[in-house]
Amino acid sequence: MNSFQISILVIIAALIIDRIIGDPKTSLHPVALLGKFIGVWGRPEKFSSQFQIFAGIVFWFVTVVIFLVPFFLISTLPSIGILLLPVLLKITFSWRALEEHVYSVEYGLNFGLYEGKKKAGMLVSRNTSNLSESQVRSAAYESLTENLVDSITAPLFFFLVFGILGAGLYRAANTMDAMLGYRDEREKIGKFSARIDDILTYIPARITACLLLVYFSLKGRFTPAYNCFQKDRYKRPGMNGGLVMAVMAGGNGIRFEKPGVYIIGEGELPDPESGKRIISAFRATVFLSTGLCLFTLLLLSVLV
Repeated sequence: MNSFQISILVIIAALIIDRIIGDPKTSLHPVALLGKFIGVWGRPEKFSSQFQIFAGIVFWFVTVVIFLVPFFLISTLPSIGILLLPVLLKITFSWRALEEHVYSVEYGLNFGLYEGKKKAGMLVSRNTSNLSESQVRSAAYESLTENLVDSITAPLFFFLVFGILGAGLYRAANTMDAMLGYRDEREKIGKFSARIDDILTYIPARITACLLLVYFSLKGRFTPAYNCFQKDRYKRPGMNGGLVMAVMAGGNGIRFEKPGVYIIGEGELPDPESGKRIISAFRATVFLSTGLCLFTLLLLSVLV
């Protein structure tokens, strides 16, 4: 069995593990530990204003190295390393947990707007206290759509191209951006993290948007999806996140709205019925991206 065939089995096994156990709710989860470490150094008040950008660069590399050491050591073990590769890959992405978070918002809304806001506040960085029910739902589905890249297609892409260390590097880089890449007091210390994440996510975001367009073309919704992509893809701050959100909004005939920041798409904000369509599109893209990876690996195993 060559390395490409092993990678095929690793991806399939990692997806199965994810669907069975999701993300265990424990502070000992590697990404939770990663977040704690970032939280230690990622406090702007620890550094002078002039030193924050430099500190952000230095600690970016320190964090990546520390996070990747276990990946490297386990992957070099003769036999058990191969058996643990699916677990390592699963650490770098999240599928079931993303859907569970969205369902928790819908479930919370069943008990009132306050509960929905509380659940949505666990997903997004925006202040949810003044959001309407529709805006709470929009926040949840925006998070799901954006994380289609950050938590699914990008880790798979980096695993395909660079192996398990590539997937691990992306997870570390994306987590640092998620915690520090904001235009507030963290702007200087998180500037390098934000820029690197933009670069790393550039190709996966565009592949994901294309896969979503394929899905909507099969649903007879290519034109509105593409038109929204053309019109609204850069309305969201950043060079990547708005692309997939625009296709998702246009393909489903809805709009995503972050009050005072952006409106992507036309029509009404997501409701439970359009939410089901968003989840269907999300799942289809997971399968399409996985299938593309597996097909590429299979082709390489034959040709190389």
